[in-house]
Amino acid sequence: MRIILATLWLLVPLGFAAYHYGPGQEQVKLDHAEEFLAQARSAVQNKNWASAIESYQKALAKLPKENKETSLRIQLEIAKAKMQNSGLPEAREELANLVSQLNEDPTISSELKEETLSTLANARYYMTYLMKLEGLSAEEWEPEIEAARQEYKLLAQTGSDKEKHLSDLESAIRLARAEPTELYGLPIPSQ
Repeated sequence: MRIILATLWLLVPLGFAAYHYGPGQEQVKLDHAEEFLAQARSAVQNKNWASAIESYQKALAKLPKENKETSLRIQLEIAKAKMQNSGLPEAREELANLVSQLNEDPTISSELKEETLSTLANARYYMTYLMKLEGLSAEEWEPEIEAARQEYKLLAQTGSDKEKHLSDLESAIRLARAEPTELYGLPIPSQ
């Protein structure tokens, strides 16, 4: 009886090792991803956007493929950080692609879809503001502000924070009607 108990007792660590090197590797990847996410959140709080982008990208690389919604949320956070880190055009393109991905997948939460669409509308609004400041022709900036206006309108009709989206819609309309000379000397809007 003692031999059987001793053998079983000695096999327990072997079971833990088998779990660790087998299915436990997914948990190790999740732990690493969570560490990078914590670093990214800290960098965002400190407004260190380049570090936040790098940490979010590392977390995204460590995340298992099955965590689709988390992966999409990290991509949204990367785009937000890029917007703050003078990467507005690139972030706008990534957000447009992300909105397309989200609309194709019915399993994604409506909160993530709404937040992503709102962020895309904001990016379009800021792009229009900068285009008008640069003195670009109306043919170049009108499609951007029109798309932002439509997205804000959709969010105001279907979103959870209707008042905020209505206010954003009004701002987009005012920006579309504003002359570039009215924008000179005003502080560039920020989030």
